[in-house]
Amino acid sequence: MTRRARRTALGALVGASFLLLGACDPETEKQWHHWAMPSNSPGTVQGQDIFELWKGAWIAALITGGITWALIFYASWRFRRRSDDEIPVQTRYNLPLEIFYTIAPIMMVIVFFAHTVRVQEAVLNETPAPDNCVQVVGQQWSWTFNYNESCDNDNGPVVYTAGTGSQIPTLVLEEGKTTEFKLSSPDVIHSFWITGFLMKMDIIPGQTGDDRNHFSVTPDKVGDYRGKCTELCGVYHSRMLFNVKVMDSADYDAYMAKLKADPEHVSDHPLLGGSHASTTAGLAADETETGGNE
Repeated sequence: MTRRARRTALGALVGASFLLLGACDPETEKQWHHWAMPSNSPGTVQGQDIFELWKGAWIAALITGGITWALIFYASWRFRRRSDDEIPVQTRYNLPLEIFYTIAPIMMVIVFFAHTVRVQEAVLNETPAPDNCVQVVGQQWSWTFNYNESCDNDNGPVVYTAGTGSQIPTLVLEEGKTTEFKLSSPDVIHSFWITGFLMKMDIIPGQTGDDRNHFSVTPDKVGDYRGKCTELCGVYHSRMLFNVKVMDSADYDAYMAKLKADPEHVSDHPLLGGSHASTTAGLAADETETGGNE
């Protein structure tokens, strides 16, 4: 082998070794089975539709890639130069082939678009009577979760949990019950994403009432998930994290009862930011929290 060939082979061997070693991690192995999605996904009934769309897109991409690579290798071998003085046939155009590679991608885009619209309708379908309602507030640089006693009344009373830049809050959801999220921001655009649910949505400042961005989820298994903001919202954007815990009905009811018994987590109206835009909703004036120190 030439020196260049040996270097290429060595590089390929090292790259394959790193790939195999990375696949040994249990979390990575689970993600392989989920087509590179989080290992605990999909965590909701609605997320199943998103997961199937993602899986279908991967399958279509792999098939397309396989055919493309096969044609490249076939053409490279079939029409290779066989002697130094041989000149391949020069073809200016091939009308059937040009029609094919124009129409085929268009048809693929139409199919992808149709399936995307179908899944979008399923995920954003309005739930007539959700079981639980949570008014989510994303603000610089943490989260507040307001749990409404009634889905028909956004104004209160509520129990709530609030985080700071140094304390990650926890959002608690009930297994098998539909929860509607109503998204509010008092400052800039944020984005509410629970990774294992495969669904995220922007939080737009200035929206109020029923005009706010909102969507519903129905968690179908007990477990822990992670959430984050996916919209660059300022210097401490990286600290906008939250935990999600899905509980069965008995544990969920016990958790809500515990919050209601704690005056520090009860309010006669939702905490939607407002005057707390530069701090964290629910904190006293002398407890200003601007995100902590890096």
